Amino acid sequence: MTPLEPAVDTFDIRRARRLDGVLREFNDAGVLTAADVHVARRLSELASERDPTVTLAAALAVRGPRLGHVYVDLETVHETAAVDVEDPVDLSLLAWPPALTWRDQLIQSPLVAVGDDDTSSNRPLRLLGSRVYLDRYWRQERRLAADLRSLSEAPVEDVRPELLNEGLDRLFPGQTDSAQALAAAAAVLQRFAVVAGGPGTGKTTTVARIAALLVEQFEAAGSHPPLVALAAPTGKASARLEEAAHEEASRLATAESIRAQLLGLGASTLHRLLGWRPGNRSRFRHDRRNRLPHDVVIVDEASMVSLSLMASLVEAVRPAARLVLMGDPGQLTSIEAGAVLGDIVGPVIDGLRMSEAARSRLAEATGHQVAAIEPPVGATVGDGIVALDRVHRFGAGIGSLASAIRGGDAEAVLDLLADPPDDVTWIPVDVGEHPTHPDLGPVRKGIVATARTVTEMAREGAAAEAIGALGRFRALCAHRRGDYGVATWMTRIEGWLTEAIEEFGAEGGWYVGRPLLVTENDYSLRLYNGDTGVIVARGQGVAAAFDRGEDVLEVRPSRLESVETAYAMTIHKSQGSQFDTASVLLPNPASRILTRELLYTAVTRARRQLILVGTNGSIRAAVARPASRASGLRERLWQVNPSGSASG
Repeated sequence: MTPLEPAVDTFDIRRARRLDGVLREFNDAGVLTAADVHVARRLSELASERDPTVTLAAALAVRGPRLGHVYVDLETVHETAAVDVEDPVDLSLLAWPPALTWRDQLIQSPLVAVGDDDTSSNRPLRLLGSRVYLDRYWRQERRLAADLRSLSEAPVEDVRPELLNEGLDRLFPGQTDSAQALAAAAAVLQRFAVVAGGPGTGKTTTVARIAALLVEQFEAAGSHPPLVALAAPTGKASARLEEAAHEEASRLATAESIRAQLLGLGASTLHRLLGWRPGNRSRFRHDRRNRLPHDVVIVDEASMVSLSLMASLVEAVRPAARLVLMGDPGQLTSIEAGAVLGDIVGPVIDGLRMSEAARSRLAEATGHQVAAIEPPVGATVGDGIVALDRVHRFGAGIGSLASAIRGGDAEAVLDLLADPPDDVTWIPVDVGEHPTHPDLGPVRKGIVATARTVTEMAREGAAAEAIGALGRFRALCAHRRGDYGVATWMTRIEGWLTEAIEEFGAEGGWYVGRPLLVTENDYSLRLYNGDTGVIVARGQGVAAAFDRGEDVLEVRPSRLESVETAYAMTIHKSQGSQFDTASVLLPNPASRILTRELLYTAVTRARRQLILVGTNGSIRAAVARPASRASGLRERLWQVNPSGSASG
C-alpha cells in the first residue's frame, strides 16, 4: 500500500461519492471531507467554474474554518494540512498545484475577488496574496480590525486624572505600580482595553475595581450612572464572573452608593447580551445599526470567543462606550474559526507595547513611570493592553511548569518533571496502553477519597459541603472517547468506586453522591453548560444541588435534561474551573488535539496539586506543538506579519 492509498472505508461518511481526479485524491487521503467537496463543487457549478484546481482551493477554504483557520495559504498548505484518516498519508505526494500557477488560476476565476479594498464584490472567495478566504470570514476579519483600531484611537476626554489617581490609591493601597492597577487605569483611560493573564493573576478581581473607578468618573462629571454589561461566552463563565464581581464589590473601599450599583450588576452570555435570534447563529438584534445601550462592556474568558462572535460584539459597542476584554491568550481558543484574543494581545504578552502618549497618561494617573516598547507606527491597539504575570492562586511548582509550557521549552518542562516540586507529581505512563499500571495508584486514591467524602456529605444532606468536596479532585482527559477518553475512564472510575464505597450507586441513576456536569444551557433553571453539581439526600428523595456562590441551587433531578456524571471531564470542559488536585491523563504523541495550549490549560486547572500522567514523548510533543491558526487579524492590528500563521 503506497502513502497515497490509505485503507479507505467505502461506507465512511467523510468520503464523497462520484468523484474523480484531484478532488477524489484529496478526499481519499483525508485532507477533505465530503462536506468540503460538496460545498466547493456547488459553488463551482453556480459560477460555471470548470477548473478542478480552483474547486480544490474552494474546498480547502471551506475546510479551514472547520479546523479553526480563517484562511488557507496556498504556499504552505501542502506542508501543514491535517488529515482525517488513521493511516499515515505522505502529503507531499498529493497532486498539489504549484502555488504561483494556482494563484493565477484563482485570479481568473469568477468565484474569486482579489485584493483587500473592493468590498462591493459578492464573490464567495477572496484572494489576498497566497491566502484564500471565504468571503464571510474576510469581511469579519477586516471589519473587526477596523472597529478595534477605531475604538483604540478614539480620544477619552471626560477622565479626571486627579480623581483616578485618588481612586487607584484607595482601591490598590500600596500597589499602584502593580500590573493590576495599571490595567484598571488603562481601562478608564482607553475606550478599548485588555486585561490578559493566566489563572490566579487577578483578572476577575480587577473587574469590580474597574467598574468602581468608572462609576466615580461618571458621578464626578455629573452624568448618569454608567450602564455596565458583564458578559462571557458561556453561561458558566458568566455566572462565575457575576459572582466574582459581587464578591470583590462587597469589600471595596468605595462609597455605599457605588457599592450598591456594583452589587446590582448581572452577567449574561454574549449571545444573550447581543440579542440571540433562535434559528440564526450569525445575526443578532444588536449590531452596527442598533448598538448596545451600555457605556461599559466587560467580557471575561475572551480566549474562547471566535472571530465571528467578536466581530458581532465589537460592531455593536457604541463608539463612545468602553470595551474591556479579559482572558488568557495561552489557553485553548474557540472551537470555531480564529484565535482572536491571541491576535489582539500579540507581542504584549512579552512586554507592554504602548505609545508615548498612552504611557504619559498612565504615569499621570498612577504616579509611576510605565516601561513599554514603542509599538509599530499605527498600532494603537496596544495602548490599552496590560498582561498580568503575578500568580496568586496555585503553587510555585505548578506556576513554573505552566510558564515553561507556555514558553515552548520542552527541555525545561522535562527537567522540572524529572525532579518535580512538592506540588507536582509526574507519572510517565501511557494510560491507553497500561490503564491498570500500579503507578496510577495516586489517581485512583485521589478519586476514591474525594468520591467517598462527597458521598458521605451528600447522604447527610449537606449540599454546600458536598459541592465543596467535589472540587478537591478531578481527572481531566484530552478526548471524549477512545482509550484516552472520558467515556472509557468514567467506566473505569465507577468500577473503582463500586469496589471501594459501600452501596455505591445503589439508588440507581440518580444515586446520592453522583457528581453532575451540565452539558447544555437551561435558562429556566439557571443552569449553564459546564456547571457542576451533586445529588444529595432530601427527606425520602434526592435533589440535584449546584453551587451559586454563597448559595446553593437545588432542583429536582427529573427536570434535568442534559447532564453527565463528572468524575472525569475533558480539558476543554474544564476551562474556567479549578480543582485542589487535577489529574491530567495525556493521550499518546500521535493525538491530533495534543497541543501546547491543551497541556497549559490542563496544568493550570490545578490549584494546589497536579498529577500529570503521560509519557516523555507525549509531553515533548505537546510542548512542541502550538495550536497555530491561520489568521490575518494580528497583522492588521499590529502592522506586522502574523506570528505562527498556519493553514493546517
